[in-house]
Amino acid sequence: MSVDHRTVDQRWLADLRASLTDDFATQTARLRELTELNADTGDPSEAHNQAALLAATRRNIEQITGALSRITDGTYGACQKCGKNIPAERLEVLPHARFCVPCQEKHNR
Repeated sequence: MSVDHRTVDQRWLADLRASLTDDFATQTARLRELTELNADTGDPSEAHNQAALLAATRRNIEQITGALSRITDGTYGACQKCGKNIPAERLEVLPHARFCVPCQEKHNR
């Protein structure tokens, strides 16, 4: 089953938007916390872990923001590479997915 990005269920989309908005708030708070805790302990591995957490949190925020933008402009559920509908199962697992699986595989190469 695919999500037809042109006729997607508006209630499902509203629920998704609310969920993504909550996730955005959570990730933003996490980023603020990680930034404020950016104390140098002198431990190189701790600095590396901190940098990795900051990068992952920023990436999560970018993905959530992108999904929210696609919902707003009506392109949510369409592959940004080929334009085909992204399967609903993929969007349930990865609500921020920008590509269908074949295009994602090509993108990762």
